[in-house]
Amino acid sequence: MLDFSEGRKKFGCKNTTWRLYLLLLLCTACFGEDPDLIKCRLEPPNRFDCAPEKTLNQDECEARGCCYIKEPEPEQPSCFFPVNYPSYKAVNFTHTANGYSLSLVRTAKTFMPNDLMLLQLDVFFETDDRMHFTITDPAQKRYEVPIERLGSRVKSLPTNMQYDVKVIADPFGLSISRKSNGQILLDTTVAPLLFADQFIQMSTHLSSKYIYGLGEHLTSINLDLNWKTLTYWNRDLIPREDANLYGTHPFYVAMENDGLAHGVFLLNSNAMDIILQPAPALTWRTTGGILDFYVFLGPEPQTVLKQYQGVVGLPFMPPYWGLGFHLCRWGYASSDMTREAVKKMKEAKIPLEVQWNDIDYMHANLDFTYDPDRFGDMPEMVNELHQDGMKYILIVEPAIGLTSPKGSYQPYEDGLKRGVYVTNADGKPLVGKVWPGPTAFVDFTNPEAHKWWYDMLKDFHEKVPFDGMWIDMNEPANNVHGSVDGCPDDTLENPPYVPKVVGGVLRDTTICASSHQHLSSHYNLHNMYGFFEAIASHDALIKIRGKRPFVISRSTFASHGRYAGHWTGDVESTWEQLYYSIPAILLFNMYGVPLVGADLCGFVGNVTEELCVRWSQVGAFYPFMRNHNTLYATAQEPFAFCKESENAIREAVLKRYMMLPYLYTLFHKAHISGDTVARALFVEFPSDRNTWTIDRQFLWGEALYITPVLEEGKTEVNGYFPAGVWYDLVSGAGFESKGEWFTLPAPLDTINLHIRGGYIIPAQEPGMTTIESRKNSLYLLVALTAGGFAKGDLYWDDGDSLDTYQKGDYSMILFKAHNNVLQNEVMQIKPEAENLKLDLVQVFGVKATPSKVLVNGVVNENFKYLPETKLLNIEKLALPIGKKFEIKWS
Repeated sequence: MLDFSEGRKKFGCKNTTWRLYLLLLLCTACFGEDPDLIKCRLEPPNRFDCAPEKTLNQDECEARGCCYIKEPEPEQPSCFFPVNYPSYKAVNFTHTANGYSLSLVRTAKTFMPNDLMLLQLDVFFETDDRMHFTITDPAQKRYEVPIERLGSRVKSLPTNMQYDVKVIADPFGLSISRKSNGQILLDTTVAPLLFADQFIQMSTHLSSKYIYGLGEHLTSINLDLNWKTLTYWNRDLIPREDANLYGTHPFYVAMENDGLAHGVFLLNSNAMDIILQPAPALTWRTTGGILDFYVFLGPEPQTVLKQYQGVVGLPFMPPYWGLGFHLCRWGYASSDMTREAVKKMKEAKIPLEVQWNDIDYMHANLDFTYDPDRFGDMPEMVNELHQDGMKYILIVEPAIGLTSPKGSYQPYEDGLKRGVYVTNADGKPLVGKVWPGPTAFVDFTNPEAHKWWYDMLKDFHEKVPFDGMWIDMNEPANNVHGSVDGCPDDTLENPPYVPKVVGGVLRDTTICASSHQHLSSHYNLHNMYGFFEAIASHDALIKIRGKRPFVISRSTFASHGRYAGHWTGDVESTWEQLYYSIPAILLFNMYGVPLVGADLCGFVGNVTEELCVRWSQVGAFYPFMRNHNTLYATAQEPFAFCKESENAIREAVLKRYMMLPYLYTLFHKAHISGDTVARALFVEFPSDRNTWTIDRQFLWGEALYITPVLEEGKTEVNGYFPAGVWYDLVSGAGFESKGEWFTLPAPLDTINLHIRGGYIIPAQEPGMTTIESRKNSLYLLVALTAGGFAKGDLYWDDGDSLDTYQKGDYSMILFKAHNNVLQNEVMQIKPEAENLKLDLVQVFGVKATPSKVLVNGVVNENFKYLPETKLLNIEKLALPIGKKFEIKWS
């Protein structure tokens, strides 16, 4: 008889490692092989790297107690952990008010310096569908991410937990499974836990190969598990594959093979790698802090996203004007050039909501200044925009120039007196180089810096009444590595493990990791630099304008969506980047940052006319729409092209403006409940496995489906349509899909838009600005199911005031169509909506020619039925949207 009791004791009775250990013992008994040799016989997808910090030869690897098999593929580890590598042992189990606590003890040191030999695991059963656990140092307080966590660390046990949590004692492992079907969601027994002062590593098995999130990276929506390393150290970089980019969002959604979904979030802001391997499995490696995990049970993807936002916070509600068309370029070198761009947009009759300026407006590239020669009448320019119903946004940098003659640049000098800058080892402001030359960097973790930031913005706003802020270069970017004086040679600058950052060192194109901030070292806070700037800017704008803030930031961190939006950075003007923009906006919606877009037509390089048209068509359905390009590149404003292209772009922008009531309603739902605005297909149709990898099409909410052309020279496009009825927005023609691919015509002037059967979309006659649009008549686009049903809603407020929903200062109207009757239900009406009138109803999918239409019981002759497309148009209604109505056709 074989004695498995020791193996069972070591590995637990239901985990992967135990089953492997059992097989090893069987092999030993049957064939007499040495378990020390068999322990290394792991298939390559199941090997976890035992040499994360450097390449080892066989002798060096085996000296660590690890296995060595030379792999031909460089991504696959040649040095890997055996199944019995020493790890922690769980002891001293103690119940707490809403979970339990226990100690983790290690007796053997690892290959990393400064191992923590004693750890504490705390498990919190926070809600029925969310559990939370931390692994910390019980002897000494370590850095923890300083963000507000909503609803976290509840003090009592939930009553109907949907998960089971098991702790394997020796070696330590944690297993979290779905109670309803036993599906394992997190299983850390696959590899040992390592926890040293500057290196923490934990691995887990994944439930399937369908993993989404873990941004910000240039990626398709379904992450590649073929030995991919995702690096987190926010950086100024033209987006490219396999590089750390502008943001840190270590949160993923995983589809399970039965169509259910769960999510996992590691709240850690230190430099980090996440390694994906085809087992499927995932490894977290971080250079500091603690392990602070949340697991969300879903079970639908959209529910997972809401549960995640239940921790990091719901997105802010943007002003209505923020959803219009924005125009910028680096190269509007004067107020006259800026005015000329606005004038040409008007002449082209293309809506323009917000005019922007890049750093061109500044005097000597200094924040809170404008050039007296080129932009001497900047205040008048901004007032002119306001008189025309437009808004104005300018760029603001976090690097403050420090070489102006004494007494000539008050922002730097005042900041120096108030101690608002990041400091070096000597306690003096760290000096880098950005656009003004030598610069100091504002420490936005310092409360005094928030006050100073507000004071500077308020003073400048009194001169130039800007409406929103564009915060850039806030990774923070630096044109020298570290500082003009270099960086200290210490363990913060040269940790024992450096993630795979571009440049190979943490200080590359940013400030020294060892520099000091109010809350901690920059080593700990780097990935949150832009996040804290976004909070300071958000709060300052509220105080200055007394209205909703509008902030767009390049650098982001988890919880960013509570304060600001994001654009995807310095993308190149290529067809490849056009495609990648779609998964980028879908993923940021998953992170709770729905106000997101890419620079239309690309930022870097010269765009072709065809690419700019196609990009504008896609960009018209980004939640945030801005055309922006770089200095010296060829012009790419809509008016810069031939009439055919200009007309195509105008048509796309007008369609967006027509759909703004629906888009605004979607943002309201994101703000109050965490719904996605731009929505990936798998989020809306998780039971349809065909949608799990689609990222060349996307939805607005549940109802509007966008199928763009993303390849050069194409005049048709293949699109997948999940099961249901779909209607072409322009022709009204409908078709029923069983979950099929269709080829759609797509000449250059066309972007394919479809309305999903079962939904009612509120729309509006577009104007040249949202001020004009909001005064125009409403439309209802009623897309019937095969059974003749549809529903929808409209959220409406003044579009700019603070907390309108929280104060009850809003209107909400529901719409329902059934049995050839369309009705509204006024849930709440306020003055802003009382003058809105419904003028046009389009009913898609009316099967037979109506003989009459009744509006509130009165015959209406203003209708037209198109039998070839089964579209019913009912016009000239003039119905107040805030009063109950009934439209009936028969």
